[in-house]
Amino acid sequence: MALQMGLTIYLGSVLGEWLDVKFENEDQLYFKIVTLVAVFIAMFSVIRQVLNITNNDKK
Repeated sequence: MALQMGLTIYLGSVLGEWLDVKFENEDQLYFKIVTLVAVFIAMFSVIRQVLNITNNDKK
């Protein structure tokens, strides 16, 4: 799970950096937005996986 979370955030930051270069954005706006969205996606994914594991253990 930790590897998946780290990889999601890393890929989000790489995508944001690429978008900043492609659209010549000096404020790194795309980097900030895409990285933040990647953090939320990673957290949502981990929480969902933990809930699935917890629900399967109760059965």
